Amino acid sequence: MMDWTDRHCRFFLRQFSPSVLLYTEMIHAAAIIRGDRARLLQYAPQEQPLAIQLGGSEPAALAEAARIAADAGYREVNLNCGCPSERVQAGSFGACLMLDGARVAECVAAMKAAVRIPVTVKLRVGVVLRAEGARSAELTAAAERFDDTDWRALEDFARGLVVAGADALIVHARKAVLGGWSPHENRSVPPLRFDVVERLREVLRGIPVVVNGGIRTREQALAALGRFDGIMVGREAYHRPWLLAELEAEQAGRPLQPKVAIARILEAMQDYVLREQQAGTRPHAITRHMLGLLSGRPGAKELRHLLSAEVQRGLALDEVFKQAAGIAALAA
Repeated sequence: MMDWTDRHCRFFLRQFSPSVLLYTEMIHAAAIIRGDRARLLQYAPQEQPLAIQLGGSEPAALAEAARIAADAGYREVNLNCGCPSERVQAGSFGACLMLDGARVAECVAAMKAAVRIPVTVKLRVGVVLRAEGARSAELTAAAERFDDTDWRALEDFARGLVVAGADALIVHARKAVLGGWSPHENRSVPPLRFDVVERLREVLRGIPVVVNGGIRTREQALAALGRFDGIMVGREAYHRPWLLAELEAEQAGRPLQPKVAIARILEAMQDYVLREQQAGTRPHAITRHMLGLLSGRPGAKELRHLLSAEVQRGLALDEVFKQAAGIAALAA
């Protein structure tokens, strides 16, 4: 998620689950090729397994960026064809690429030829292109509808990716409205269509289909894992990272021990923040990602204030983590 899953966020999330595959923010291929690639691709070894998500629509550029990322140690390259933001659309990448399946297939084929790691694609179940003068009610109706035309467009797009060599498809189970809708509206107004993703999985036998969208609880996650080849969780994992720990414990067949885990996480993060501070990183750039540590538990509000306002105010880090440990001890 752009502006969210930076390397500090990923290091924090890794403390909750040793095995989950983590993804970078979407990074434009041109930024990797011509920008500060050392900064853009930087990660701590503890973040692995780690996938990079690329934005772009030029096959040669995406292939070069994928090669650079693979050489840097990333385990998977994911092409974003699901982001509906107007800024992304203006750059001719993200969800608008679903309107040009042939171009996306070229991009996937070029990346596959350039790397030996898996190449995957993030997509939506469909897109709605806002017509000039379209009323809000018309857009809502189009976003909620899924008819035979929508299905044919999705199936044709997905089959093109399979032929191009995609190793897996990650499908956000909502349509995207391009133009005029905020990211929040695109996440909340179009209904979730897990049935459409399930149908797609049935017709695309032989390629993993991972579902994304609206998964907020352990029960929902486990139910989705029973229907699909995997799940991708975004905002809920950020705001309530214990979901990752719950699923990790479920997969391992062992009980979750929050008290022990919280103490371990705080110790790991204190070491990390101090080390990063010595390298010139502002502590708040890291602690801003830790606000969900006590999500749903007593002391959550106090901890958020400590890790946000008090860190920005300049409270000594030793004192920050001492107080955090005290709050956490009462919560656990």
